[in-house]
Amino acid sequence: MTACGLFNINKPAGMTSRRVVDIVQRAVRPAKAGHAGTLDPLATGVLVVCAGAATRLIEYVQRMPKSYTATFLLGRQSPSEDVESEVTALVAPPVPTHEDIVAAAAKLVGPIQQRPPAYSALKVDGRRAYALARKGRQVDLKPRTVMVHRLEVVAYAYPELTLAVDCGSGTYIRSLGRDLAESLDTAAVMSALVRTAIGGFRIQEAVAPCQVKRAGWSDHLLPALRAVESLPRIELSPAEIREVCNGRTISRPAPPAQGEFAALDTSGRLIALLIPRGLGELGPSRVLDTSPARNGD
Repeated sequence: MTACGLFNINKPAGMTSRRVVDIVQRAVRPAKAGHAGTLDPLATGVLVVCAGAATRLIEYVQRMPKSYTATFLLGRQSPSEDVESEVTALVAPPVPTHEDIVAAAAKLVGPIQQRPPAYSALKVDGRRAYALARKGRQVDLKPRTVMVHRLEVVAYAYPELTLAVDCGSGTYIRSLGRDLAESLDTAAVMSALVRTAIGGFRIQEAVAPCQVKRAGWSDHLLPALRAVESLPRIELSPAEIREVCNGRTISRPAPPAQGEFAALDTSGRLIALLIPRGLGELGPSRVLDTSPARNGD
């Protein structure tokens, strides 16, 4: 059996996202594996790993909204905006009230301009920003628009502040804490981060990396359809599956929706993603491994 689907992994602290992928890769080989959104070693929680042909769907998982619980220490700063680099305490910083923080957080909800941290994987002149920053190079990243759906105070006992965050892709949680603190004339470093959800992938259902083993990995494999569950669905006949798998269009009355469609076989398994290719025709934009389905007629 060749792996084709997704693993909802609960990444532990101190482990890189690459290390998690390597663990899954060893379990499902010869199928390949890739994650859909990095978590820093400091962070824990949901890391979705796609396996086999489902790696073609990574970007769809990356676009899903994300939820976090983040803890910060106010009155402190560091080059990486977290406790992974040298932390410096400010001299006699102001101590915001609970009400001050709630009011400041409210101003960071919605589409906001956010300057990514210097210690990030973004590229500057072809090199990772964090690699330049670690060498003492000045890294100036331009602000970009990100979406914050919710930013709420979970707990506050100075200097420790815990926030609940719901946000879109590309949002740096470290930088949210930085900007909130700066708006209150102080600074902050992130001391802990838990990603509690990516779309419908919840931490309550996530498994530890060590549970994905060479024997029994299929017990934890989720259907590839979970990566595109928001797309409208079309059921294909065996004959249509053969056409789609060979890159050809199929004749279909124009569906009421536009854009991409998730094409399923009669058992509900994701076969491909289809897009309109002309009047009354749909063609594949991405095809998954469907070798069993090709013989299903």
